Amino acid sequence: MTSVSERTDVNQLWYTRCPVPTASGLAYNLGWLDEAFSPAGLSVGVLQDAPPEIARHHFDHQLVGLFREGGNVPALVARSEGAPTRLIGLTWIDEWQSILTRPDSGISGPADLRGRRVAIPGWAGSRGTSFPRAMALHGFVNALKLADLTLDDVDVVEVGHSVEVESRVDRAPGNDPSAAAPWPGLTHLADGLVDAVYVKGARSAEQAREFGAVVAIDLDATTERSSRVNNGTPRPITVHEALLAERPEIVVQFLVETLRASTWAATHVDELRAILGREVGSGAEGVIAAYGEDVHLSLTPTLDGERLALLDQQQRFLHDHGFLASRVDVASWAAYEPLAEAARLVGEQQDGASVR
Repeated sequence: MTSVSERTDVNQLWYTRCPVPTASGLAYNLGWLDEAFSPAGLSVGVLQDAPPEIARHHFDHQLVGLFREGGNVPALVARSEGAPTRLIGLTWIDEWQSILTRPDSGISGPADLRGRRVAIPGWAGSRGTSFPRAMALHGFVNALKLADLTLDDVDVVEVGHSVEVESRVDRAPGNDPSAAAPWPGLTHLADGLVDAVYVKGARSAEQAREFGAVVAIDLDATTERSSRVNNGTPRPITVHEALLAERPEIVVQFLVETLRASTWAATHVDELRAILGREVGSGAEGVIAAYGEDVHLSLTPTLDGERLALLDQQQRFLHDHGFLASRVDVASWAAYEPLAEAARLVGEQQDGASVR
């Protein structure tokens, strides 16, 4: 039998630590990824803790040992530009997507956006790092659609972009969350330069209170998931196709630990919230405000038809607005076998434990 070292030269695995709730991040925090891979001589590192020449692969995914569970904009952009990745899971966690305004703006619903100034971050250095722009555009399009309006019905004001929104390479648990840059457009809103800003996530919920902003439109309250599709909904787990081809057992084991962590979360709510608070740079109150009381039940990845269709909706939007070099065939991008095998193994582990 071919040995591990003879089949591939990969001896370092990486995973992305986006400041969002993920089962893979939970598995890392619980020490389960290290426990799973250290016997094979594989170390697991956090991409954002790596040197810049490695950390930059958060956006292009040109790193064989990388597992990326993060926003779908960089993942789809990378795939459209030829990155050799495969989609191995999708999660759906609503994360306080809101349109904020000032208390005296007179905006209290989607129809009130007509003719108003909305903040849209400008283009960054690349399509992938321009995800703040993509998020705001899709957030406003979804909000406007609720009143049968389009972007043509509002005054778009371009504001500065910031890749700090989701993937700061210097952001690690324990860093002072107050040091995080304001969400793009919040200072413009406070200064009266715009009338509405799209935001999402736990830290932006806290920043909204700090800036005195109020929620005009709660996108999470919409009944149709298609009205909440954005960078984090659905959120993909991707892997380099070379790792999947040469070391499928590594991919399966990573997903086993991810599924185990999502199961653990369902019965360890307080511990989960404490970990998420550190991961997203927010207190427990911010975690609940952003991700709801039931986030502990929402971490399990799937590749079901609904989530794939919603991701396809996102890629079509991104292509139509200039973020993708070419369309992404979501169905052919997905590799179903690793998650199915991981679920089978976890099921066997659980059956064995119940027998004992």
